[in-house]
Amino acid sequence: MDSLLVYGSYGYTGRLIAREIVARGGAPTVAGRDEREVERQADELGVEGHAISLSEDVAASIGEYDAVLNCAGPFVNTAEPLVEACLETGTDYLDITGEFQVFERLRQRDDAARDAGITLLPGVGFDVVPTDCLAAFLHDQLPSATDLSLAIDASGSLSRGTARTLVEHLGDDGVVRRNGRLISVPPGFRTREIDFGDGPEHAVTIPWGDVVTAAHSTGIDSIEVYAAAPSWATSAMGAADSLEWLLERKPVEDVLKRLVDARIDGPDERELATGRATVWGEVVDESTDRRARARLRTPNPYALTVAAAVDAAERVIDGQNRGRDRVPDGFQTPSTAFGADFVLECSDTKRELLEGPFEGGALELSVRGSDVDG
Repeated sequence: MDSLLVYGSYGYTGRLIAREIVARGGAPTVAGRDEREVERQADELGVEGHAISLSEDVAASIGEYDAVLNCAGPFVNTAEPLVEACLETGTDYLDITGEFQVFERLRQRDDAARDAGITLLPGVGFDVVPTDCLAAFLHDQLPSATDLSLAIDASGSLSRGTARTLVEHLGDDGVVRRNGRLISVPPGFRTREIDFGDGPEHAVTIPWGDVVTAAHSTGIDSIEVYAAAPSWATSAMGAADSLEWLLERKPVEDVLKRLVDARIDGPDERELATGRATVWGEVVDESTDRRARARLRTPNPYALTVAAAVDAAERVIDGQNRGRDRVPDGFQTPSTAFGADFVLECSDTKRELLEGPFEGGALELSVRGSDVDG
């Protein structure tokens, strides 16, 4: 992948991705704002490095590349300058964002991307590869579905970039999709008991990117995403909402970000190798009350991000250069670009259909009659 530019390559996840590409025999160009960090990383990996400021002429810096993989969060600040440059230069764009605002903004550039002949493919990491692929799989089981619920059970260390993004969004509203529209809701406005495989767990709504991407992938108009969390977390979210006036003050945000920079880096090698996550999903056809449910078990979210992002970039570039299996132009999600089984190509990832409608309404496995979503 010598024609790939990895922007934000010296952050925690960017470092892992750049190393994986080199380990596979590629020679990407590493890039970011900090010239010294870029040079250090380029020397370490034996590749080219390019310091790029997103406030300058980005198009002049990326025109020679087939694709850009953006690993620099918060993506609400970095995606648009890079996308504008990609539209100008005819360069495919990928990123590892999970921010629903970014997905929505890039979705609105679909026509511009088609006119430019490029692919806009955000969310090629844990946000949102497993959830998007599970949503597409479930929709295949029940094409008439009108409602989609997804849930994530993942624990472990955060990267510095993820933590800084969370700080920026402290006190923000949640979001769900209702009848085709994104609706702002209070943080943690709804809870649900979900069986991720070891019995019922408390889960609370979160503003995950699938409120945009799963709608694009499946056409389903009503979507909620949950995360497993202790019951006290719902109260904590309400408290954060009441302190929005404080959390949005820049001095408070700056202090929290300094704490993040001083204390957080990301999962160590052991956690990357042994960590696990589970994604659960359900689709419902409200007119018939038919439903399908499934679970997906994945490696550590950062390990999956590395594998999925590198695989996605390889496919985009190969399709562009070889003319086969070319990813369609315009705004894409992981499943529209590569299919619902894309996530299964990541090692140690398994999918389980828990309940699925068959012809005549027969079920492969029924768990109805229980108050626990399994």
